[in-house]
Amino acid sequence: MDHLSADSRVAHQDGLKLYVVGFILSVMLTVIPFMMVMNQSASRTVILATVITTAVVQIIVHLVCFLHMNGASEERWNLVAFIFTVIIIAIILVGSLWIMHHLNINMIIQ
Repeated sequence: MDHLSADSRVAHQDGLKLYVVGFILSVMLTVIPFMMVMNQSASRTVILATVITTAVVQIIVHLVCFLHMNGASEERWNLVAFIFTVIIIAIILVGSLWIMHHLNINMIIQ
């Protein structure tokens, strides 16, 4: 009565394993900085570096495990669109900060 072929069962199990690994990594990458902040177990600089590092790693985990962004040829356009989006957001963010910085310098009352 099983309507799935052997290949589709293997693909389903691999997908499920990827989701479980992604979930476990996400939980670990959330708990580690949370515990460091709650316990104040290190200096502020170390805690900040840990929070930023685990946040970047968690973004990568989510992209790979849950959004399936990888280098496979059928997923290449999704990856290109994502990279384009990140570049546009970076340009807008850096440009806005640059404009605000120069406005702040030029608006200082002397």
